[in-house]
Amino acid sequence: MYRLITILLAVSFLPLKAQEPGDDVFATDQILKVEFSFSQSGFWDSLVNNYSSETYMKADVTITDLTGVQVLEDIGIRLKGNSSYGHPGDKKSFKIDFNRYVDSLDYDKLEKLNFNNCFKDPTFMREKIMYDLSHDAAVPAPRCIFANVYMNGTYWGFYDVVEQIDDDFLNTHFDNSSENLFKAGAAFGAGTSAADLMYYGTDVADYEERYSLENNETENDWSDLISVTNFINNSSDADFADSLQYYFNVPVLMKSLVMDNMFANLDSYTNSARNYYIYHNPVNGLWEWIKWDCNEAFGSYPVGMGGPPVDMTELATDYFALSRPLLERIINTTDTRATYDYYYCLIKNNYFSNSYLDPKIDALNSLIQSSVYADDNKMYTDAQYTDNLTEDITTGGGPGGGTIYGLKSFVTERNSYLDGAIDCSEIGQSVIDQSVEDIIVFPNPTSGAIYFTLDNFETGTIQLFDLNGQQLINQPILGLMGEIQLADFSAGIYVLSITTATKHYQSRIVKN
Repeated sequence: MYRLITILLAVSFLPLKAQEPGDDVFATDQILKVEFSFSQSGFWDSLVNNYSSETYMKADVTITDLTGVQVLEDIGIRLKGNSSYGHPGDKKSFKIDFNRYVDSLDYDKLEKLNFNNCFKDPTFMREKIMYDLSHDAAVPAPRCIFANVYMNGTYWGFYDVVEQIDDDFLNTHFDNSSENLFKAGAAFGAGTSAADLMYYGTDVADYEERYSLENNETENDWSDLISVTNFINNSSDADFADSLQYYFNVPVLMKSLVMDNMFANLDSYTNSARNYYIYHNPVNGLWEWIKWDCNEAFGSYPVGMGGPPVDMTELATDYFALSRPLLERIINTTDTRATYDYYYCLIKNNYFSNSYLDPKIDALNSLIQSSVYADDNKMYTDAQYTDNLTEDITTGGGPGGGTIYGLKSFVTERNSYLDGAIDCSEIGQSVIDQSVEDIIVFPNPTSGAIYFTLDNFETGTIQLFDLNGQQLINQPILGLMGEIQLADFSAGIYVLSITTATKHYQSRIVKN
């Protein structure tokens, strides 16, 4: 109970937050006009030469957005990317650091922005859709818009623009940036090692080639990462099932993992063991899973599994590559598999449908089509862009070639497969809500009472359902916290649903 009271005090006395970094620029889907000015005529050769060392160059930039025009002098810019660096021609991905050379410089309070060339994506939408859906499902992910880019007066191409995962992001999402933020390593090329969350002992050197510590470099304390990998790999099945909630924000973790599977986003922990961040949140003591680099969603990172490429619309719901212990333990431990399946059904029922996604695809098409057509430096033709919104296309060989799944057709075909691959009938539709938010519940699992806290002092209704959708409790709530007694209920999985005037909260509860 002490832990619960501590959480309540933290919630009750939080000051009203000022506008967060990026709130203006990311508030509305838009296309920026970004114009770089370099003092040297051979700027591109210098950028290419600096690519391997990740060295920044000075430039001035003029950004036109919905709020007006901003001119920022002496910003830092460098090329970035791994596979995306193979984009044909000079249309490479790059990063801006606004205060690299001028400490006080920023853009909408942002210090950095990433410009991605949408490598292997004829639609330019895959990453944007994944990030937007993550936000809808309360999964931490960067925000994304678009930009037309010019360098020294020459049109360079159409890009998506992605928020940086940094202290600004952590403060916005978790109200704190003091603890360790780790980024999964790239694991490209000979001699590189995957960020697989295997336990490699207590020597930090065995982890440094797999992850990068993005903050707290002076302290350079990796003990928390080593501890969580030790738990993942060396706990008993019973301890893993009981204690996962004390290591990870389980709803966020599960939703992120099932989204990667559902969208066959396999350039992720699921397969390549790349493209994710984890943050050790000091507010709740839990590791927070943060999505990153989703440009190969919708099946654009095919796997062969020892044979011909698998039909990504029929990717098994429990697929994971070898040496992915976190997913292996979740899938192969009975209680955590039940949790995984629960969130799989929640995401599938609420978000993964043509009725939900097609209008979003259509709206993005209306926004970006003319800019895509105007980009003569893109990888694919105008016809391939248009066709790939609705159907598979086949292109030539090499990176970005072969069959590329259509956005809408992928959702249709994958849903057809999933309807027969996972049984969501046990989770009553009445207990799944599109605007659901997670809620702090403690202890969980429980043998008796559970306690919960809300974001604000509110009135509303508490309901408890079993997995068949049968309502077991219906009672009012008034205040910031509440208690439900489950001692008289049989062991099993239940769904707590709390509805107030402004929000709908849900949590899965395990009764021992």
